[in-house]
Amino acid sequence: MNDPTPPPPPSVPAAEAARAAARDDATGTAQPAYDPAIDPDDTGVPQAAPGADLAATGRGFLRSLFDVSFSTFITRRLASAFYVVGLVAIGIAFIVYFVGGLVSGIGALWWNPGAGISLIVATLIVVPIAAFLAVVVLRFIIEAVVALIAIAENTQQTAENTERG
Repeated sequence: MNDPTPPPPPSVPAAEAARAAARDDATGTAQPAYDPAIDPDDTGVPQAAPGADLAATGRGFLRSLFDVSFSTFITRRLASAFYVVGLVAIGIAFIVYFVGGLVSGIGALWWNPGAGISLIVATLIVVPIAAFLAVVVLRFIIEAVVALIAIAENTQQTAENTERG
């Protein structure tokens, strides 16, 4: 069952294979190694090359936006914008419910002091907690969507590399 003979050694030393893998097949020039310190979104998916034409990037975005085959993803590009819009919406809702609860509580003090105090205290406790939880849920949802898109992009890149190899 267990064969005691080890597998044969590779035909190319590991250091030489690593150097060969770091070179571009077409040009033979060395490619920079992946550096997580300069990865803007920490997903490992390469971003646009340094010095890339920004106008071409914009055209790529519009082309991606109207791509009916969904072969390119725009979600990662828009995630921060969605997050900011969500934070603004949560902030506005917080202010509306907080001020509304306080005004209602103060108004209720005239006809039922116990209900007015309860409403003010509930507003001071519940509205900030609800706003905080809304921010956490928003962040979780956006991170989950971005992670799914990153997985899809990595899977697509792996499939393309597998087909070439």
